[in-house]
Amino acid sequence: GAIPAELMESELFGHERGAFTGAATRRIGRFEEANGGTLFLDEIGDMRFDMQVKLLRALQESEFERVGGTSPIKVDVRIVATTNRDLASEADRGAFRQDLYYRLSTIPVLIPPLRDRPEDIPLLATAILTRLSPGNGLDTPPKLHRSAVDALIAYDFPGNVRELENTLERALALCDGEQIIADDLQLRPCAATSIEA
Repeated sequence: GAIPAELMESELFGHERGAFTGAATRRIGRFEEANGGTLFLDEIGDMRFDMQVKLLRALQESEFERVGGTSPIKVDVRIVATTNRDLASEADRGAFRQDLYYRLSTIPVLIPPLRDRPEDIPLLATAILTRLSPGNGLDTPPKLHRSAVDALIAYDFPGNVRELENTLERALALCDGEQIIADDLQLRPCAATSIEA
């Protein structure tokens, strides 16, 4: 989703030298790099239709050509794709290619939103704080005060884990370094229960 549409084909399949302005050298694409392994495609639901066709062909034929190339390149790649959209509905209404949807949905894994699994929040928060603390100049991650845990569990997290991570990064900047209290989280009051620190 973060790759500009005009660069997507080159990013996935690579390009030959001189294939377009600025293509000074041959570039290996993600499919070729992932040969024999797994390629993770984030937010597949945002992919343009023309790229969906090319992706489908690469998956069906297990081969592709680099941009500007003429020789097919065989690959053995497992695809793991994520989306925040209901691709079955998108395919039914023509907003996503049905044939690609069926090719990708071999083993769908549905992860409920964070608001539907509040029991996961303390463990996720601890893991996120452990990962973020060194980048914020902390040797050990601060502890979550009970008020902070209660506030996190009460909040509905419309942005899911990404919003949780952002909330905790903000709290790291605001806390005293040893403990995060509810006030450090600065959760929006419209979506969270107000809890005293």
